[in-house]
Amino acid sequence: MSPHGSPGFVGGPSDRVPRSHRALRGAGLSLVFVAALATGAVTESWGGVTEGDVVSAGHGTPGAGPHGLTAETGRGEEPHDAEELVSRSGDRWSAAYSADEYEGLRRSLNGVYVGVGVSLRRADGGRTEVARVLPGSPADEAGVRPGDRLLAVDGDDVDGRPVTEVVTMLRGGPPGAGAEPGSRVVLDLDRDGRRWEEELGRARLRVDTVTTTSLAADTTLIRIDSFTKGTGGQVRRAVEDLAPDRGILLDLRGNPGGLVAEAADAASAFLDGGLVATYGDGDAQRALHAEPGGNTTSPLVVLVDGGTMSAAELLAGALQDRGRAVVVGTRTFGKGSVQVPREQPDGSVAEMTVGHYTTPGGRTFEEEGLVPDLEVRAGQNVEEEARTVLSGLGPRS
Repeated sequence: MSPHGSPGFVGGPSDRVPRSHRALRGAGLSLVFVAALATGAVTESWGGVTEGDVVSAGHGTPGAGPHGLTAETGRGEEPHDAEELVSRSGDRWSAAYSADEYEGLRRSLNGVYVGVGVSLRRADGGRTEVARVLPGSPADEAGVRPGDRLLAVDGDDVDGRPVTEVVTMLRGGPPGAGAEPGSRVVLDLDRDGRRWEEELGRARLRVDTVTTTSLAADTTLIRIDSFTKGTGGQVRRAVEDLAPDRGILLDLRGNPGGLVAEAADAASAFLDGGLVATYGDGDAQRALHAEPGGNTTSPLVVLVDGGTMSAAELLAGALQDRGRAVVVGTRTFGKGSVQVPREQPDGSVAEMTVGHYTTPGGRTFEEEGLVPDLEVRAGQNVEEEARTVLSGLGPRS
């Protein structure tokens, strides 16, 4: 699994066992794939859960919202229309959101959240540790660093709590109902046995989901943390800035998915048009296509692992089927079903499965996942293996 982590500092998903995903809308009812990692799977190998994450820890409970809370499990409210619809559906991938929760998720997919800028992970003994710190965030400016142990938030102990619950405490409430920018939160921290308190002001933060790193004179690593609004454009700009014969490692490890339109847009960076995927929507079949004019000459290797999910699997599968890339790593998560959000009369939103997506080669990944061209064994360095493969490809004609 990826050492790099999760959905970035934006707001991500949760339910790993059984697995569950979120389908949200942006400027309308647009189809998305959003992964959900269960609280029990939030470990160092997953890189943690961030304040901005569209957090879902429903533990497989149908209709659980972003924090696994329903009227029966602690919300203290009457069930809304979406919960009732989901509970009747028998759809294990379905999910229900109140209007406020859904608005928070929509904002998260736009790459913006209110918080202090930390990503958390579960460590040994139920401890909560800082996995990453967003550069320039309140936490970064206060000197909080990866590896610091978080002991309490506003005086409430966090040991043993689900990481998703701690994230909610940092945000000051669930998505859509969290605290405002400028509100204060006190973190009780420990570093190598030195304990101290840090009072931070929350801020409105934006996260870039794409990072580019030059590994050598002829190799560039492009890392995609998740697919939020604008991710596809970031990938295209990153590729356009490269020399046409420069080798590219496209790192999708630990990528939980996101907006499927952004994944198709990212595919446009490497393809000269053509099919990316098809999916069922009721009785209709819909197709996703790449835009023409992408870089089709640079050698390309895609890195995947068990945390590569949903829209990230779609992108990797399309590049693999189209013969554009060699895929290296371990078998991916296996989320191939398609959900769309349905707004209910009371404003709540029910996410319901409408079908499965299919790669250009006719494959689906539900449950089985994508099998890499080169499977890396335990103990092998995935990036080193990928660079070896890349060195043998050479520019494409």
